[in-house]
Amino acid sequence: CALQPTECFLSQPEEKQETTVKAKRRKKKKISDILQQTAPKPGVPADLQNLLSQYFGENRSVIEIEELKLSDSCFLSANDLTHSFSSYLKEICPKWAKLRRNHKEKKSVVMLVICSSALRSLELIKSMTAFKGDCRVLKLFAKHIKIKEQMNMLEKGVFHIGVGTPGRVKALVEQDGLCLNSTKYLILDWNWRDQKLRRMMDIPEIKKETIDLLEMSIIKLCREGSVKLGLF
Repeated sequence: CALQPTECFLSQPEEKQETTVKAKRRKKKKISDILQQTAPKPGVPADLQNLLSQYFGENRSVIEIEELKLSDSCFLSANDLTHSFSSYLKEICPKWAKLRRNHKEKKSVVMLVICSSALRSLELIKSMTAFKGDCRVLKLFAKHIKIKEQMNMLEKGVFHIGVGTPGRVKALVEQDGLCLNSTKYLILDWNWRDQKLRRMMDIPEIKKETIDLLEMSIIKLCREGSVKLGLF
């Protein structure tokens, strides 16, 4: 009888371990399952506004935060998740043909599309074929492309759309390779999720670089009414 408790005691932790490992596995699977099965909620302007006020809330004065606020009029209609990229762009930019014809300035683009990676940039460029027509699109990411190459291209030719990552776009603006005076639309690839089910604003580095880019010049241009923001 005295032996029994020790036997119980020995076999119990192993059983426990096994069941917790199984439970953990089950739990892990469930989280991604839930994310895959539940209909994702499309991003709305308030999401970006809340993100900005949370991000700056701790170390900015009330007045400074007020200057970073964007009114609803700064935003284009957001993607309700029924759109392809081309159909979304057609909806928010019905006068694209005219804008494209009138754009003659070098070192600038009419539309900037910001996403989380070089690979995603290439996907978006492919999926905007029906919208862009014969306009010129420039890849604005760091992978395999030197910043000097992009600066040379912007200086020599006229491009209508730039698609890339916030870090490289920010660097181009800082180094005076890209001027935002002709930019009318800034589209954030807001709803798309990568293999780990992260959206661009769930990735700390991308989130920081996007917010830095917005703060550096985009928010001011939005408040002045020259740039409109879209959440795809």
